Amino acid sequence: MKILSCRSLQRALDRRLYLLLYGPTFASPGGKSVWHFPEKVYAFEQTLRECAESALKSVIGDLSHTYFVGNAPMGPMVIHPAEADQVINSFKRFFFKSQVIATNKFNIGKCDDFVWVTKDGLLEHFPEQAEYLNKMIVS
Repeated sequence: MKILSCRSLQRALDRRLYLLLYGPTFASPGGKSVWHFPEKVYAFEQTLRECAESALKSVIGDLSHTYFVGNAPMGPMVIHPAEADQVINSFKRFFFKSQVIATNKFNIGKCDDFVWVTKDGLLEHFPEQAEYLNKMIVS
């Protein structure tokens, strides 16, 4: 039996997979690398969806094999930075659902590492947000 890498979309074919990146991100303590979803600070885009598309495009390049489900985020999460990090105020992180269509490989960049994980893998990477992710994501 061949064990497939967590970097492959050809695993857990009967389950949804979620892309996680490892690297520095907005509001990571001390700018250190952490696991996170593709993200971008909302700046000049006309809509939140355009911002989400831009965030994903910066990581995978061509979006021709992706489909964004709807124009509205599937959920927000309020982030409260650590008390030691008083430079950044609380902020909202919005989640958009997108799907991979007609491909099984992307050239993922702008990160130190990446994985495709199942919902269970998400809960392992983000145990402090497990309750929220369980409510937001349908298996």
